[in-house]
Amino acid sequence: MAAHRKPRQRSLGGHTFRTAATFALASAATATGFDGIGHADPQLTPDQVKAKVNKLYEEAEVSTEKYNGAKEKADKAQENLEELRDQAARRTDRLNSARDELGSLAAAQYRNGGMDPSWQLALSGDPDQYLDRAALAERVGGRQAADVASVRQQLQEIERLRGAARVELGTFKTRQTELKRHKKSVTTKLTEARQLLDRLTTGDRARLDTAGGGTGHASRSSASSQRGLTGPVSPASATADAPNSRAAAAISYAYSKLGSPYVWGATGPNAFDCSGLTQAAYRSAGVSLPRTTYSQINAGRRVARSELRPGDLVFFYSGISHVGIYVGNGQMIHAPNPSAPVRVAPLDEMPFAGATRVA
Repeated sequence: MAAHRKPRQRSLGGHTFRTAATFALASAATATGFDGIGHADPQLTPDQVKAKVNKLYEEAEVSTEKYNGAKEKADKAQENLEELRDQAARRTDRLNSARDELGSLAAAQYRNGGMDPSWQLALSGDPDQYLDRAALAERVGGRQAADVASVRQQLQEIERLRGAARVELGTFKTRQTELKRHKKSVTTKLTEARQLLDRLTTGDRARLDTAGGGTGHASRSSASSQRGLTGPVSPASATADAPNSRAAAAISYAYSKLGSPYVWGATGPNAFDCSGLTQAAYRSAGVSLPRTTYSQINAGRRVARSELRPGDLVFFYSGISHVGIYVGNGQMIHAPNPSAPVRVAPLDEMPFAGATRVA
């Protein structure tokens, strides 16, 4: 009888269930990989983490420059909108004054205009005086007609200004939407980078900082040495080699900001992003630069890498998303990213894209 007994069913409880659950969780974690930071692969090496962080910083800088460009346009749109509204308000005040004046003239004409001019001449006790007044009235009538035409013109101009203000308001709202989108992109990438870096031990981070000049852009020390990079460039040496006083002033400003924190969207005086630093440096020298990297590269004369002089703006990556100020000896001052402050660094730290001589 025992041979025909139905096999006993084992429940998914106890050890069997725990084993299945453990396997399922491990599979889910493996499948997730880097798609979400909360489930990031724990087997990534520090070098792999650094590579991922570098890529995130590069992408964040692209979004930062787009944010800077959208903000510049939004600020301009708001400025235009306020100016149009001010013009419309001033025109409205002048229109109201012209209307009041026309009303007073119309009332005076009504009081004195009930008699035909020929009868007024015949009954006048002083015909000469009447003729003088008639000539004056004719001139007043001509002026009144001009005033009416002016009022009509002002009405048309006010309507034009209000229409332009409506268009500018739409532009401003569009730029605000762009700002929010780019801001979200920047903050998302920076948050992801910070969470990745938080997974490194203190020792790993220190090792990467020493080997790569910070957990920001990758170092290419061997290439730098091949180009003759021998040591730091002093402020005095950099300014002495600058092509003019404006470039020298910009260099001095950049040196004075060494150690300042990187804050995306910042233009100083206490924090900067990369294009904010170059803009502030040249602003201190009396030179106005556009806000973004992809505009700054067109703000002067392009120069080859072999022709670089201190004060030249140097740009990096194919999308022209990073900029620094060249100080000589193959080095620049730049605001790298949130992991590192404003500092001197070799040009070979990032892929070189071009250079511009501003001053």
